[in-house]
Amino acid sequence: MPAWLPRAMVMALALYGCFQLGSWAFHQLIGLLINILIAFFLALAIEPAVSRMSAHGMRRGLATFLVFLAVLIAGIGFVLLLGSMLAGQIVDMVEEFPKYLDSVINWVNQTFHTELSRVEVQDSLLHSDWLQKYVQNSATGVLDVSTTVLGGLFRLLMIFLFSFYFAADGPRLRRALCSVLPPARQAEVLRAWEIAVDKTGGYIYSRGLMALISGVAHYILLVALGVPYAPALAVWVGLVSQFIPTIGTYLAGALPMLIAFTVNPWYALWVLGFVVVYQQFENYVLQPKLTSKTVDIHPAVAFGSVVAGTALMGAVGALIAIPAVATLQAFLGAYVKRYDVTDDPRVHGGHRWRRGRPVVSRIRSAVRGGDGADRTDADGST
Repeated sequence: MPAWLPRAMVMALALYGCFQLGSWAFHQLIGLLINILIAFFLALAIEPAVSRMSAHGMRRGLATFLVFLAVLIAGIGFVLLLGSMLAGQIVDMVEEFPKYLDSVINWVNQTFHTELSRVEVQDSLLHSDWLQKYVQNSATGVLDVSTTVLGGLFRLLMIFLFSFYFAADGPRLRRALCSVLPPARQAEVLRAWEIAVDKTGGYIYSRGLMALISGVAHYILLVALGVPYAPALAVWVGLVSQFIPTIGTYLAGALPMLIAFTVNPWYALWVLGFVVVYQQFENYVLQPKLTSKTVDIHPAVAFGSVVAGTALMGAVGALIAIPAVATLQAFLGAYVKRYDVTDDPRVHGGHRWRRGRPVVSRIRSAVRGGDGADRTDADGST
């Protein structure tokens, strides 16, 4: 046996053990790393407001606290308003449910010539197996729901705590990071940090502006239809449709449709049609004009980044995918060398025809499978 073989085997086993230990630690800490990533992007989003307030003489920690307090108050107020609205609407829907059921049964009886009754339908629903299984599963899942809620609250508190430290101690964090890098690398890190702040802040600004426009448009529709709680519903549609990518519009439109259905079933169709039409207007007219000055990213790239972020980190990845990709695109754009594009019709989607041949000759050569073109070229024409 060679003298180096035992040492190589021990080294290979040690490296394999270190790899397994690192993989185990990474999988155990993946939740914490995702929370830190969310907190970092949240700190980048509020960085412009905190820096502006600290530039006017306010301590950075106090400015960060005031920004978080304003966000917290707005969020709690919105949740309470929406919760009270939903509670009232659920009570009204439960009280009016027999009337809706009677109208549906009458329509079915008149259309299909049946003899259904509400009592029979209610008895069949109450004594059905799937309803009993659902009640049993709901009763056994109360503890799981409570654990999930407590875990979500703890995670939210952790994210706010990390984001507060990132925003309040931003300059100290940048100094600590730059102190271990050479001067050339320090400039690149600071440039990347500045780009991330600009792109994340621009993303939040553009989304907030589009949420405001969407909320106002839907508020006008709901007031015109006479749907109750129009202000809360408009705020709901504006926020959910903009800050939940891809499917947020349809999730946001489901609640106004449900409330409009309690007023008049046809109003729900009006709301659905308006949501679809406004979504097209936003995608092709409003969003390109707003994001071109804040987050300059192609719609296809944005959609692909959202899909990739969702596949990697779920809903969290969908939220931070667009600012992350915009930051990476802007950072790489500063180091990628670009050249002037040649003046060729094919660049603009045109075709480059050979000059000197009439149209009839081209058609004849195309019909003959190129023979005419070869003979013409042999005759000396270009």
